[in-house]
Amino acid sequence: MSFPQVHPLLDAALVARSYLEPTSVQSAVLQPEASGRDLLVSARTGSGKTVAFGLAAASTLMPDDGLPPPGKPIALVIAPTRELALQVQAELAWLYAGARIASCVGGMDISRESRALARGCHIVVGTPGRLGDHLRRGNLDLTAIKVIVLDEADEMLDLGFQEELEVLLQAAPAERRTLMFSATIPHDIANLARKYQRNALRIDTIDRSVPHDDIEYRCMLVPGHETEAALINTLRWYEAPGALVFCATRDATRHLYQVLLDRGFAAVMLSGELSQHERTTALDALRSGRARVGVCTDVAARGLDLPALDLVVHADLPTNPETLLHRSGRTGRAGRKGVSVLIVPQSRRRRAEQITFAARLRVSWTGVPSAEEINSRDSERLLADPMLSLPEGQERLEAQALLAAHDPLSIAAALARLYRSRLPQPASISAPAATPQSYAPAEQAPRPPRDGNFVQFRIAVGRNHRADPKWIVPLLCRLGNLTKADIGAIRVFDTDSRFEISAEAADAFAAAVAEMPANEPRITPAGGARMPPARTFRPKPGEAKFRKRKG
Repeated sequence: MSFPQVHPLLDAALVARSYLEPTSVQSAVLQPEASGRDLLVSARTGSGKTVAFGLAAASTLMPDDGLPPPGKPIALVIAPTRELALQVQAELAWLYAGARIASCVGGMDISRESRALARGCHIVVGTPGRLGDHLRRGNLDLTAIKVIVLDEADEMLDLGFQEELEVLLQAAPAERRTLMFSATIPHDIANLARKYQRNALRIDTIDRSVPHDDIEYRCMLVPGHETEAALINTLRWYEAPGALVFCATRDATRHLYQVLLDRGFAAVMLSGELSQHERTTALDALRSGRARVGVCTDVAARGLDLPALDLVVHADLPTNPETLLHRSGRTGRAGRKGVSVLIVPQSRRRRAEQITFAARLRVSWTGVPSAEEINSRDSERLLADPMLSLPEGQERLEAQALLAAHDPLSIAAALARLYRSRLPQPASISAPAATPQSYAPAEQAPRPPRDGNFVQFRIAVGRNHRADPKWIVPLLCRLGNLTKADIGAIRVFDTDSRFEISAEAADAFAAAVAEMPANEPRITPAGGARMPPARTFRPKPGEAKFRKRKG
């Protein structure tokens, strides 16, 4: 065993779990200078933080080489979500063999939790809200606490739990140890550490000069109306044993979950609106392989640890680099390789570039795999399938009987049909998949020459509506899946405006704007003649800008 300074009672548990060498964060918390001190630790998701704080707390919880009889809890672990709290409880249960560990999380039977606390325990693991409830009811006594652990501390503050955290920290003895683990140390975390930690040792195991090497990042550029088809083909292209699909809202999660079910995917939904039993059932399905795709929001997926998760798909773009890294960190864990795919509508390409650049990631830009490419890859997977290995026993006899009764080509064709019948059909994509080299950064995209071929359109807003090309251009990009390079001259009149779209993009643009919501300005073809030189309209000083009417 290569774990330095590990408590002897935990050594046996590590050996039983085949832990041969510590991760960087586990090694850091076991160094002599960390012994007995408060710790402020930043480490990547999936780096073994749960085992790390279990190892760090052992010398304080078991100074005499053993745990005391169960009674008032001596350790408190606070996590941001139900799933993470239950995962932490499971990890500590094998690390601290024989310890009595109680969980207190929202969505579970609070009376059962109260009885578990009343019977006595060594460690309590819970979420801030439910722990606060037990504290107010008198069920949770923190007067004997020796160690408090804040796991994913930055996420708890992002979720608005600062007040609950401070109540719990203030209720515990001042001489306790406080261990804070966080992927990042923003200003709020630093303030919390200064207020509630004493002479804390700062441990940073993240090398920010390089991206997470175990995760491959890809951006797939698609027309805005084909994002669902892109998701389907992405899942089919990789055929990962486990995948998470991230959505921005609960409504989007429900919609995409139903889309995937209808398509034949073995999918589950993870949403904050589900009961704890429903969420636990969904996670069990993912872990056991009964489901291969989980559709979720950011909140529902915080802290999830799914060992066979090889693919993360961002069906909706993350709002910032931190969210991108947190979502993607669900894969590429514990030495496994993973892929993180961002589905990028053409109108949001620039935003995707900004987020990935800010996250300091190496990203490959590609098109979406076509149905033909996926079918070809299915054929390759069939030829390499382990089921084609030499049969034994009864299977060998059945194979010989089949060969005696049928032509070998007929048997092979039946096998291929059976194999494909179990796979969801890929979706049709309007444009063929492109190579990464086909997509240069947006700022390098050349603008069409001014003497090129254009088609003229009309938009039903003009000078009387305070129209301005400054907002007409992004509006056209959003509604018509365009880039600035596709737009020619714009001229503003009193009641409408005329603009040019390159001939190559005109048909797709016309199809995209044919059925717009009632609250969007109406866009119609206006003939193909080229406009005279444009005179840009500028509102007079003090005049209000145009605001879209709500439909």
